[in-house]
Amino acid sequence: MDDVQLFKNITVLSLEQATVLPYLTLRLTEDGANVIRMEHPVYGDPNRRVGDDVLKEDRMFSYYLSINAGKKALTLDIGTPEGQEILKKLILKLNVDIFATNQLPRNYTKLGIEYEMLKKIKEDIIWLGMTGFGPQNNEAAYDPVLQARGGLMELTGEKGGSPQVMGIPLPDMGASEHGYGLLMKALFKRAVTGQGSRIDLSMFESTVSWLTQAITHTVTFKKKVSRRGNTHEFFAPVSVYETQDGYAYIAVGNDKQWETMTKIPGFESLYKKEYERNAGRIADVDHLNHAINAITKKFTTAQMIDIFTKATIAISKVNPIGEVVEDPLVKPNLLRSKDPKTGVEITIAPPPINNPYLKSVDRMLSFPPRFGEHNEGIYSGLLGYSPAQLKEFKEKNII
Repeated sequence: MDDVQLFKNITVLSLEQATVLPYLTLRLTEDGANVIRMEHPVYGDPNRRVGDDVLKEDRMFSYYLSINAGKKALTLDIGTPEGQEILKKLILKLNVDIFATNQLPRNYTKLGIEYEMLKKIKEDIIWLGMTGFGPQNNEAAYDPVLQARGGLMELTGEKGGSPQVMGIPLPDMGASEHGYGLLMKALFKRAVTGQGSRIDLSMFESTVSWLTQAITHTVTFKKKVSRRGNTHEFFAPVSVYETQDGYAYIAVGNDKQWETMTKIPGFESLYKKEYERNAGRIADVDHLNHAINAITKKFTTAQMIDIFTKATIAISKVNPIGEVVEDPLVKPNLLRSKDPKTGVEITIAPPPINNPYLKSVDRMLSFPPRFGEHNEGIYSGLLGYSPAQLKEFKEKNII
């Protein structure tokens, strides 16, 4: 099979809201999978009303738009007998490969979405439940709460300062990436054995899994690991330094690079015998960084980048997002989505790898779906419900 068509026949039905699961299903749409997001017909996804009202249209706010392109959208109250019957028909008629949800576990049975229930409908279904703290826990989980409980805030912020939330929601997006990998594993298992899978993914466990160095050094070597601002726990010099016109991040990764740095014109004064080894530089990191900063302030950012790049020492300007998207390694890979109703075109962050499917569609995804946008096409066109039946379902808030 051609790589472009690899996910063409994979259908994902996702009872999703907020960030963690919508970001995961966005990744699947970027592979060419058929993703259908399902929402409650009254409450819907709260994130539809988060951010700016850029389209002057309810439930189509900016925060929702950024991670929901390429999908279809249904509304369905699966807490009703009629809704559960429709859900069964959807799974069979759509030939759903993956069912995903980030509902609280206590809702699984009453909504008819427990794995064993769906497995009776379709034996080889792959089921993914994303929860804050595992399937036995119904505690609400928001990304900053997970950052706090999972140690990420303890590691983020200035040395001696207060804990800080990270600039991106890593518990959300990290769990999404872990979920993506687990789904690939489940699809491979099904291809080999014909069997479906149940995947329970805890966002908290996902978050803690990133604490590789922190846990080993805390538990095994009894070392206190905490926030250090822009410096590094184990390498020096590694930090942000001032320039004449901004800031540059410099990362010296080994003793050889440090030796090279002390031979750069203007930086010779940094040489000290005790700095020859990384341990000596770490031991005096505050004084060292102060001395480096006094030198870098004499150069422009562009001069610093030119000098250090020629010396094969890692360096970067601290870029605002507006400049990141202009980077020649980023700009050609940005995704786009155009609204056929208003003509508004949005730009979407590129995936970690540009796959053949995205190239085949010129990196253009369908516009994030409006609330219940595909109800008629799927309920009537696929399931065969009449206009009168759909009208009745709508009046009863079933769809």
